[in-house]
Amino acid sequence: MDISEKSTSGPEIDVSLVRSLLDSQFPQWAALPLTPVASDGTDNVMFRLGTDMCVRLPRVARAAGHVDKEQLWLPRLGALPLAIPEPLGHGLADDRYPWNWSVYSWIEGVPATPDQIADMDDAAATLAALLNAFQTVDAAAGPPSGAHNEYRGVPLALRDGVTRKAMETLKDEYDLPALTALWDTALAAPVRTAAPVWIHGDIHSGNLLASNGRLCGLIDFGLTGVGDPACDLMVAWSLLPQSSRAVFRSSLDVDAATWERGRGWALSVALVALAYYRDSNADISERSRHTLRQVLADTASEG
Repeated sequence: MDISEKSTSGPEIDVSLVRSLLDSQFPQWAALPLTPVASDGTDNVMFRLGTDMCVRLPRVARAAGHVDKEQLWLPRLGALPLAIPEPLGHGLADDRYPWNWSVYSWIEGVPATPDQIADMDDAAATLAALLNAFQTVDAAAGPPSGAHNEYRGVPLALRDGVTRKAMETLKDEYDLPALTALWDTALAAPVRTAAPVWIHGDIHSGNLLASNGRLCGLIDFGLTGVGDPACDLMVAWSLLPQSSRAVFRSSLDVDAATWERGRGWALSVALVALAYYRDSNADISERSRHTLRQVLADTASEG
C-alpha cells in the first residue's frame, strides 16, 4: 500500500525516447519542440510539447495503470472550478517503452506553493468549491478506491499498520505518544456511511497550479477514484495556514467526522512519505514535515 512498498523501476526516459515515440505514434506532433519539465514527483516524467500540450509517461510500474484510467475518466469529470488536463493522445507500449502513456493539454502555471498564492483565503474557498464540485459528479460507475489508486479513499483504519510503522520509524524526530494520540483520535471518528464520491486522491502544492497569484489548475489524477472524500481534505494541512483552514472548512459540504478523518489522512500520508523519503527526496520530506507541523499546531490550538 502506498509508497511503503517498493516499485519496479522503468527505463530511462529522455527527449530522444519521447521523440521516437511521437515520431511513430503521433507524427502530426513529432516536429514540435519537446522540453523536459522539472518536478519532484516520483511516478511520472513530463515533457512540454509545443506550447499547448505535454507528454506524460510513467517512470515506475505502479503508475502504469493510471494512464488508461485518466484517459477514460478525465473527460467525464466535466467542468470544475480549476482547469484539469484534457487527454489528447493515448500512447501505447511497444518494444522501446513498456507502458502506455499520454499526451495532454498544457495548463499554464507554476506549482502552487504558498509563495505563489496572493490570498490564501481565496485559495481555501476555491479548493472548497473544487471538492464540493467533485461530490456532484456522477460516481455510480467510477472505480472504487483500491490498489489502482493506492487505497486513497478507503476507510482510514486500513492505513493503521503502515501509519504506526512510519511513526515508529520517525520516533527519533517526533513525539511518538503525541502522534499516536492524534492517530487514535482520527481512527475513532465515525466511518462514512453515505455513498462514495469522486476523489482526486493527491491534492497538494505539487499537483496544484497557480497563475497571477491564484489557483488555476489541478493535475495528476493517477490516484483518482470513488471513495471517502476525507482523503482530499489533506490539502487543508499540506497547503493552507491555520486561519485559512477555517475558511476552507466553513465552505465545505462535509461533517465533523469527515473533517477528523481528513486530518487523519493528512497525518498518515505525511508520516508514511517522510519515513520513506527523508533520506532521498528533500522536497517531499519538507512538504511532509510542513503538514505534520500544521496538524500538530491545529490540534494544540483546539486543546
